Amino acid sequence: MQTILGSSGQIGQELAKELYKNYTHDIRLVSRNPRKVNPEDQLSPANLLNFEETNQAVAGSEIVYFTAGLPMNSDMWTVQFPIMINNVIRACQINHSKLVFFDNTYMYAKNATPQTENSPFQPDGQKATARAKMAQTVIDAMQAGQIETVICRAPEFYGPAKTNSITNTLLFNKIKAGQKARIPVSDQFLRTLIWTPDASRAMALIGNTPDAYGQTWHLPCADSITYKGLVELIQEITYQPISYSIIKMWQFKLASFFNQNSRELQELLPRYQADNIFVSDKFKTRFPEFKITSFEEGIREILTV
Repeated sequence: MQTILGSSGQIGQELAKELYKNYTHDIRLVSRNPRKVNPEDQLSPANLLNFEETNQAVAGSEIVYFTAGLPMNSDMWTVQFPIMINNVIRACQINHSKLVFFDNTYMYAKNATPQTENSPFQPDGQKATARAKMAQTVIDAMQAGQIETVICRAPEFYGPAKTNSITNTLLFNKIKAGQKARIPVSDQFLRTLIWTPDASRAMALIGNTPDAYGQTWHLPCADSITYKGLVELIQEITYQPISYSIIKMWQFKLASFFNQNSRELQELLPRYQADNIFVSDKFKTRFPEFKITSFEEGIREILTV
């Protein structure tokens, strides 16, 4: 049995498809209101803030994938994420389940230094601090031998379907809707984006590779690109001019006084004021056969669906 905690999100959905296609049909999907992705999926409604429900969801699982998220709310992250991850670790201990922890890069420094698996945690802001503490909890459990676990870390998403990210929301969704695209802060700095199906495929591969455990892996990404370069690529593919405007820092700041989402974005915006380069060479060396989706392929899929 392989179990996905947080199966309703885009990563969880793509992960379920990949596991069914290449690894196992014995899959359990867990969320507050899980829905089948594959015909043989088992559904297990659970609230990960409740230990008994978490333990029941994990019971009988060989591998457990933690892909659960929370709304972009700093107070919620600070309070709820520690409870969730501690419940999951305890349940994995009891049930002798391996844990594959899906992580983000919020805890890394918000500067131009390339990010590797060895980059130190330098959280700045409530959400970054919450994710750093969460990741450290997993690392501590790993190093103490409490559970067999592996950390899979990914940068900002872009992708098909309902991929929820700044890039999808401001750029691709606007273009698909025939509206003027928006770019956060600057179009000149390099950014590393991960195609959501690639993140899920890579996580399934790592989870089913026994010698990958006990360490952190940066999930595979195409080469970094500027937003200006991304727009130019979209124009080449669609043969259409793309109009866009840049949302300046002061505009985000002004909006934060009136809009909760804009307030929550404030601690993330410094990432858009410098190159943000996420290095996934470790994965590419270990799994050279893994095919990374190019920006050209990704753009075609997003804009033609």
